[in-house]
Amino acid sequence: MARRDGPGHYLIAPDPGRAGLTRAVTGTDQTGAEAPISVVEERPLTIFLNGQEIVTAMTIGDYPEYLALGFLKNQGMLRDDEAVTGVDYDDDLETVVVRTDGATSYEEKLKKKTRTSGCAVGTVFGDMMEGLDGLTLPATEVRTSWLYTLADTINRTPSLYLEAGAIHGTVLCREDRPLVYMEDVGRHNAVDKIAGWMLSESVAPDDKILYTTGRLTSEMVIKTALMGIPVLASRSGFTAWGVEIAREVGLTLIGRMRGRRFVCLSGEERLLRDADPGSVAEEDRRHRRKSAAE
Repeated sequence: MARRDGPGHYLIAPDPGRAGLTRAVTGTDQTGAEAPISVVEERPLTIFLNGQEIVTAMTIGDYPEYLALGFLKNQGMLRDDEAVTGVDYDDDLETVVVRTDGATSYEEKLKKKTRTSGCAVGTVFGDMMEGLDGLTLPATEVRTSWLYTLADTINRTPSLYLEAGAIHGTVLCREDRPLVYMEDVGRHNAVDKIAGWMLSESVAPDDKILYTTGRLTSEMVIKTALMGIPVLASRSGFTAWGVEIAREVGLTLIGRMRGRRFVCLSGEERLLRDADPGSVAEEDRRHRRKSAAE
């Protein structure tokens, strides 16, 4: 699978100028004047596991191989002892076929799928939480100075989120360095792309932080925990079930990260408050306006 590295310190970063991700459209504003804007494209992607069709997701179309791998991994359809022998993407058919070294059959599992609260197509299977039984997340340290640096860096990164809105971003980080930044119309797709990249590159989750622009929902918490990542942070808010699950599995859950402010609702014991919030700048107006529109 080809690796497409992003600019600067990221291993993979958003490319808002990439062809096919947005479309120029013209409408009218509140005064009746012509208002040209860019809107995000979305298209279907059908994921197969060997010969079985699993799901069709609406996505922006970048990194389809990572999305397919991460989706299957996060749904428990790719076991740790199972070898992936191929990932074939067909742009014309808008399909990805993931091939493994063993036979698979998930008819019963597919019957249990339910629609979630995520944007676009978010699908979680009824027995997904079974993977949380006995799960132990690493007892790593998280410095607040890292969180402030990450939020500032990520918020200033050129992205589709800043360019056109109507999209979610998820960033895999280590300490104060963002590594891989993925975007999609659904926050679940973005985190699945991260999971697929980690699987492809054999990246360990123990010392990682997952940052998202979207809400901290139950599925986001479950997927982060199943990936083995001990910290999930967001500029957005929480759902009650997301908080409850995070506390049950020992995930550090941090939300409402805006400028110098944040709230930790689970996993407080990992936090090392090594930065004075008073020394951190408030979030600039551009991001406040964008947040108000979310």
